[in-house]
Amino acid sequence: MKVLYLQNDKITELRKQANRLPLSPGVYIMKNKEGEIIYVGKAKALKNRVTSYFRSGNNHTEKVRQMVSNVDRFEHIICDSEFEALVLECSLIKQNQPKYNILLKDDKGYHYINITGEKWPKIRIANKVENNGKYIGPYYSSYVVKDTVDWVNKIYKLPDCTRSFDKPTKPCLNFHIGKCFAPCNGKISLDNYTETINSAVDFIKNGDGNKIVSDLKLQMQNASDRLDFEYAAKLRDRINAITKLSDKQKVVMCTYKEQDVFASAFLGETACVSVLNFKNGRMTDKNHYFVEGISAKENLYDEFLREYYVSKTDIPPRILIDSNFEDMELITHWLKEKRQKKVEIIIPKSGEQLDIIKMCLNNASDNLSLKTTSSGKEMSALNELSSLLGLQNVPKLIESYDISHTAGEESVAGMVVFKDGLPLKKNYRRFKIKSFSGNDDYRSMAEIMERRISEYNKGDDEAFGVLPDLLLLDGGLGQINAVLPVLEKYQINIPVFGMVKDTKHKTRAISSSGGDISIKSTRSAFVLVNKIQEEVHRYAISYHRNLRSKKMFDSILTKIDGVGEKKAKALMLHFKTIDNIKNASLEELMVVDGISKVYAERIYDYFKENNC
Repeated sequence: MKVLYLQNDKITELRKQANRLPLSPGVYIMKNKEGEIIYVGKAKALKNRVTSYFRSGNNHTEKVRQMVSNVDRFEHIICDSEFEALVLECSLIKQNQPKYNILLKDDKGYHYINITGEKWPKIRIANKVENNGKYIGPYYSSYVVKDTVDWVNKIYKLPDCTRSFDKPTKPCLNFHIGKCFAPCNGKISLDNYTETINSAVDFIKNGDGNKIVSDLKLQMQNASDRLDFEYAAKLRDRINAITKLSDKQKVVMCTYKEQDVFASAFLGETACVSVLNFKNGRMTDKNHYFVEGISAKENLYDEFLREYYVSKTDIPPRILIDSNFEDMELITHWLKEKRQKKVEIIIPKSGEQLDIIKMCLNNASDNLSLKTTSSGKEMSALNELSSLLGLQNVPKLIESYDISHTAGEESVAGMVVFKDGLPLKKNYRRFKIKSFSGNDDYRSMAEIMERRISEYNKGDDEAFGVLPDLLLLDGGLGQINAVLPVLEKYQINIPVFGMVKDTKHKTRAISSSGGDISIKSTRSAFVLVNKIQEEVHRYAISYHRNLRSKKMFDSILTKIDGVGEKKAKALMLHFKTIDNIKNASLEELMVVDGISKVYAERIYDYFKENNC
């Protein structure tokens, strides 16, 4: 406890110091007990920004909470403008590499394409130059090297195995599926093989598909003239492969010759930023970066773009980005100063450029999915849903509720939970409506929310122990208005939306206090919300049907003289269904606890006499 008091005393002291700061632009420098710089930030108003770290009950991310807990003191430098503060901040971060700033680690190194020195050479990826054949490079991007080697091997159907081809052997699966022309089968001469490798190396060095296709067509004609039709067919296949490659490259080409593209996907406080680089109208590189401790795009890009470009000299004239952020104008000005030419940061709304952003976002979602149990599909849907609903954070945990009854009888509710876009069935819960009887979905929804929060406050049930990031109610504005007062009563701030169905009982829109939001145009979000709505409806109605069936079964059995609720329950537990009881023999009925021969005969006779 003493440690906790000391920490609170330190926070109080730091807050007092921060309150004495001026309302001027500047840079603040956080240091730990050893005097190490652990965070550098810039502010439009130093007092407001720095005090925000030390206010009690502030809604910080876990990363910021850890940083604050390690702050022993801070320093500040007053600047004439926010732009001057930005430049100074970038310089200090570059010099000191503080632990809690976003630091993009560049561990790519150099990469090479290796043409091995064997008698039958192969084309490989290499990270360093060794005494093994010839090397093309260095390349800065591993993506460029891998993509080039993959495509060259596909186009020329080159072997990627470790076999020696001096003695004929049986070809492997790659030959049978058309991925390798199988020099191992002894039908390819070393001269033809060497010619193929040389052609592949020319393709790597020149990259001019049109010229290579022209040369190959000439070779194909010559092979045909000398009646070497098998080799001519291989050349024809190579021409087709290069043509397909050219078509593929058009997909990653754009109108603007030089630009960088940024898009990010979030899950909780983890973000993945995907970066695509275009030069001469072609995508020349792609990378992704994971960032911890940031849960909103407007907070991410402020820091990320500064760190990404702080050491770069090749800043493009255009930067595409998928979301607005607070310092966009300031960062644009800073990049313009660094480049000494015009720089634009653009959020595309339609056309080719929006398609590129979507491709970049898909890359971010796919890479983020590798760190979670979700697939890239779920990640895309969650990010799309977050953007559609205007949520501050991507919802990692979603709870959904539906009410089910028959004319007010056996009224129940179902709660389903989705984590990272997937059902978390162990956390599903069912409720019977207790506070009233009759048909009132709004009142039922309010009761369920009251009980759910009550369970959260108790902390006894794992499923109720964590509040969700998003509430989705089966219904519209009425259900939302029933739940909001309950949340306000307990001072709980969770986004609440309704799921509105069309005449075919499919999700049509998401309802909010501001009106309906159509989701059919956003395919991934639509699929996810529809899946959630169908699941919560299935879960609620199955519980209601079970209760209704049990009540019906119990009522049939209790009509039999001497059979009360206890005996009816014992019979249902043993036989499971009324049909099984109806078809049971006297001996089988007498096996059930409490069912003597007298009662067995009454039950047996009842079903025979009533023919039911």
